[in-house]
Amino acid sequence: MTDVKDRTEAPAPPDLPGLGLVGWLRWTWRQLTSMKTALVLLFLLALGAVPGSLIPQTAIDPVKVADYLEAHPKLGPVYDKLGLFDVYKSAWFSAIYLLLFISLVGCVLPRLRVYLKALRARPPKPPRNLNRLPGYQSFEPAADGDVLDLAAKELRRRRFRVERYDGAVAAERGYLREAGNLLFHFSLIVALIGAAWGALFGYRGTVLVVVGNGFSNSVAQFDDFTPGRVFTPDDLPPFSLTVKDFKVAFQTDGPQRGAATSFNAPITYQETPESPERSYDLRVNHPLKVDGASVFLLGHGYAPRVTVRDGKGEVAFSGPVPFLPQDGNFSSFGVVKAPDARPEQLGFEGYFLPSAVIDERGPISVFPDDLNPALVMTAYYGRPGEETGKPQSVYQLDKTKLTQFDNGEGDKLRFQLAPGQSITLPDNRGSLTFDSYERWVKLQVSHTPGLNLALVGISLAILGLMGSLFIHPRRTWVRVRTVDGRTVVEVAGLDRGPERGLGDEIQAIAQALRPLPAKDSTQQEQP
Repeated sequence: MTDVKDRTEAPAPPDLPGLGLVGWLRWTWRQLTSMKTALVLLFLLALGAVPGSLIPQTAIDPVKVADYLEAHPKLGPVYDKLGLFDVYKSAWFSAIYLLLFISLVGCVLPRLRVYLKALRARPPKPPRNLNRLPGYQSFEPAADGDVLDLAAKELRRRRFRVERYDGAVAAERGYLREAGNLLFHFSLIVALIGAAWGALFGYRGTVLVVVGNGFSNSVAQFDDFTPGRVFTPDDLPPFSLTVKDFKVAFQTDGPQRGAATSFNAPITYQETPESPERSYDLRVNHPLKVDGASVFLLGHGYAPRVTVRDGKGEVAFSGPVPFLPQDGNFSSFGVVKAPDARPEQLGFEGYFLPSAVIDERGPISVFPDDLNPALVMTAYYGRPGEETGKPQSVYQLDKTKLTQFDNGEGDKLRFQLAPGQSITLPDNRGSLTFDSYERWVKLQVSHTPGLNLALVGISLAILGLMGSLFIHPRRTWVRVRTVDGRTVVEVAGLDRGPERGLGDEIQAIAQALRPLPAKDSTQQEQP
């Protein structure tokens, strides 16, 4: 016979129904619209903007992007695939941006509904035990006078919203604190809308204009152009301008020697081809406003004017060539191309030095102004290549099919020219003449339609943040009751947040209600 022991089995867990599609969607929406998620997305948006400041951006300087790709052949393509050269138009940044927008809308709307309901609600009745609140005082009133009427008047004077109950007065203030929180989140939505508006409908382009030359506001005239997602070329206002002169002054002594103290470009412009010509002094932080577009003066440099003759004595190239500054003393690098030279095409690269000296480092510029201008170049030649139609940078010389000239002694040919000087290339392959030099200015034409809206959003965000930090919600009650045949007035308060000056205000209210002089009064205090 086998002994059987009683075993108590644990009850089986209940068979809970699954969430289903609707349940999962509701859960996802609640997680997305929580304040925690909004803060995480805001942090990710700020973190995602960091590469836009550290890595060259195609929208700002495509030349630097090309140089970065050339200097980092392994890392550059990885950055390109991740969209780090155009952060603000990348898919991942747009996704964070859109999710943050949805999260903020989902946060604000429910809280706004709760806030509007709280505005219409009456201040709550006093709790049973007022002496348990952080701020509390009690005393016996004078025989004459209505303490509750006096309490209501005093509380209204202190900007409380007052409600009378049987034997008590309830008051509440600080409703604008939640309004500040809502305004802060709403202003972030406004700022996001303004930024998105500018990204969709705005545009930005930059162009180098040599002094004396003109510019027409068309896409083909820009060196680089970044349109908005829904931009069309018809959105460009048809203005034109001519750079008449460029004036610059540099600091000549002291620790800031070589720093620009001022530079401005007098220009003339026409809003339309039929409109009259007007003058404007274009300066830094003083852009020209034309039909919604802004023309900014970003920078300046030098453009040597050269003449290239080929081996047949024909002019293969003549005109100014912008050189790009490489340091604070405006040692400027540039190239001169003469693809039409015959029988062989010619190319030159080197530096324009506005204040040239020769030391152990070689020819360098020691000051940004044109005190001793010189052109230091090296020359190349090669057979004319086939026209592929592929665009080439005007600031880079493709030397894959070119040969550098030598000086007849086995060394590479390098030469220095002052304005007006020429050099004849070996074997009568041509010549280069440094005629003179001009200055160029870098202009940016941009239109950001949502900028003012974004600024309004940021301003409102600061205002809302100040309200949420400096406004203190507080509830106060004054109750009259009978204890052992005596009439006792109780004054109590409660901060709905960090306690700041609660005890002092309760004492001041009690002092305003306490009889002067006191008549058989007692007082209790609880911190």
